[in-house]
Amino acid sequence: MIARELLDTAAIPGGGELRLFRRELKGADEYSIMLGRIELMNSRLSGSEEALATLTCASLQVKNPRLLIGGYGMGFTLRAALSVLPPQASVEVAELIPAIVDWARGPMADLSQDCLADSRVTMTIGDVCDLIHKADRDYDAILLDVDNGPDGLTHEANDRLYSMAGLAKAKKALRSNGILAIWSSEGDSRFTSRLHKSGFAVDVKTVAARSSGKGAKHTIWLATKR
Repeated sequence: MIARELLDTAAIPGGGELRLFRRELKGADEYSIMLGRIELMNSRLSGSEEALATLTCASLQVKNPRLLIGGYGMGFTLRAALSVLPPQASVEVAELIPAIVDWARGPMADLSQDCLADSRVTMTIGDVCDLIHKADRDYDAILLDVDNGPDGLTHEANDRLYSMAGLAKAKKALRSNGILAIWSSEGDSRFTSRLHKSGFAVDVKTVAARSSGKGAKHTIWLATKR
């Protein structure tokens, strides 16, 4: 087994600790972010996070959309969005844990590819819930890659994103025909029903964890405001 190097740790608001690891694999650096023994993110598994952005952007009906991305992670969703959005679009990224952004600009700078320096991007350190709750038809799309999906692991307060009340707030934050896009490590029929009950038109996608199309399958909900 190839040894991993612990690069840094970060406290999670409300309890818990994230650990950033690096190892050399096939001549390249591989990064992983761990919560205990659970691997939350791996730099080789970018496919479904990229699909969160590309599927959303392909479904938008506006020329220069304004997006809100909840959770920077390793930046896969942000970079994929920037690759397809026009120059006049704008993307706000909310990241709860400051160290995640520090890692993007520090040890994982090569992976980040200067995406945080893109003129279309605004980075906010804070809870994406707070931005959603304050918004009133401010966004054409809200993309959530927060925790592990509707069944959270790292931050119990994330449950308020996925409750009926939370979905109502997200709907209020969206403009006409806006899209609430949600990533999850697995499907959840009860959550699909909750989206329908909240008045969204729902499309459920199953996508591969790897860009190659291989690996585990993840779920993306595309919920359009009606």
